[in-house]
Amino acid sequence: MTASLSPRTRTPRAPGIAAPPAPGPIPFSRLVRVEWAKATDTRAAHLLLALVALSTAGIMLAPILAPERFDQTYTGYLEVASMPQVALLPLVGILMLTGEWSHRSVITTFTQEPRRIRVVSAKVTASLMLSGGAAIFGGMATAGGLALAAASGRTLEGTLSVGDITGYLIYLLLNMLGGVAIGALLQSSATAIAAYFALNITVALLGTASSLIDDWIDTETTWTWVLDNNWSGHVPQVAVSTLVWVVLPLAAGVVRTVRRDAS
Repeated sequence: MTASLSPRTRTPRAPGIAAPPAPGPIPFSRLVRVEWAKATDTRAAHLLLALVALSTAGIMLAPILAPERFDQTYTGYLEVASMPQVALLPLVGILMLTGEWSHRSVITTFTQEPRRIRVVSAKVTASLMLSGGAAIFGGMATAGGLALAAASGRTLEGTLSVGDITGYLIYLLLNMLGGVAIGALLQSSATAIAAYFALNITVALLGTASSLIDDWIDTETTWTWVLDNNWSGHVPQVAVSTLVWVVLPLAAGVVRTVRRDAS
């Protein structure tokens, strides 16, 4: 008996033995786990996430030690917790989208998963999960700050409603997605980080001279309405600023990722 050769592989195969099935596509959940690991296991990510945690916990002392400078309300304490998070979390989002291009590992990634849009989708999903974790930690830090304030005999006004908590979560998600979008568009860590801060500062300065920019483009204004759970009359402004800072650059970044040479 002589072995037959497969016309495709040209490797010997005994008659009657079927060829092994082709491997199936990588499950999206596995892609998300891989991107989560990439986002949290690097040295830069460890440093940034540690800074987020330490600064979020530490800043809760500010409204307690300087009560005249901060609103002594439940929502005021929650807003204090968000300050270091929105300053640092977008940088993690930027690194998630630029790390492989900066480290020249895109060939490996896109060889394992040639459908690049699935990789980008997994990165976005992992960034949203990370924002959700940051929101939970921020809530815990806020609860600790409120407990310290109560222990000191201070009486705080108001309560935390579902709308307040939801606004806080959406606020963190929007800021993270802003970093993700500019990272996807520029695909260079240093360039994206510099552009992120430069654009925000420029828009803030222009907003002092133009109410149009301040009310419709400057996220310091529009997304703060989300944080304050102040949606009445502001939904169009929030939508426009989200379109400018998240939707358009992220869409352009996806197109660039799909078309760019990985070599």
